[in-house]
Amino acid sequence: MKNNFITLLLIGAFCISCNSAGNNAKPAEESAPVASEVKADSVTVYEHDYIVKVGDVAPDFTLELIDGTKFTLSENRGKVVMLQFTAGWCGICRKEMPFIESDIWQRHKDNSNFVLLGIDREETKDEILPFLEKVGTTYPIAMDTNADVFASYALRNSGITRNVLIDRDGKIVMLTRKFEDAEFKALVEKIDSMLKQ
Repeated sequence: MKNNFITLLLIGAFCISCNSAGNNAKPAEESAPVASEVKADSVTVYEHDYIVKVGDVAPDFTLELIDGTKFTLSENRGKVVMLQFTAGWCGICRKEMPFIESDIWQRHKDNSNFVLLGIDREETKDEILPFLEKVGTTYPIAMDTNADVFASYALRNSGITRNVLIDRDGKIVMLTRKFEDAEFKALVEKIDSMLKQ
């Protein structure tokens, strides 16, 4: 019995030394990369299917608003700009937009250093107007009929709602996706602090 016990101890010690000497691999949770970006068709895709990231200069665009005027992003340098990608068929957008209206637009609409633009994806003016009346928003809405502007910020077929916050130098400072309380609160606070500077 004593010999069997000693034999088992020797075998165990041998196995441990073999494992540590010949295997330098980290445990799965340490060696698995936590990727925040991947390559897809030579485009870098970041978290939440964005193809832009914080620190990038926001891609420029010109769109027509539902009132017939034109909006060009680069013409708003020197201002804090928030872009909200939305659509009438997006349930989460319908939940978020009244909060954007009350917590952001109504608080800052008279501030000449702030711009809020909703960008409606792949809908006509006739489709957008009833949607806006239903959700009760009054901030400016532009028509991204072919989703080309959306596709310069995120993968074309990825979801909305998403918000892009841009500083006075035209650089992206925050990207949100979906409508989560903590993230939305952080967005509101970020806008407030940027407008105080």
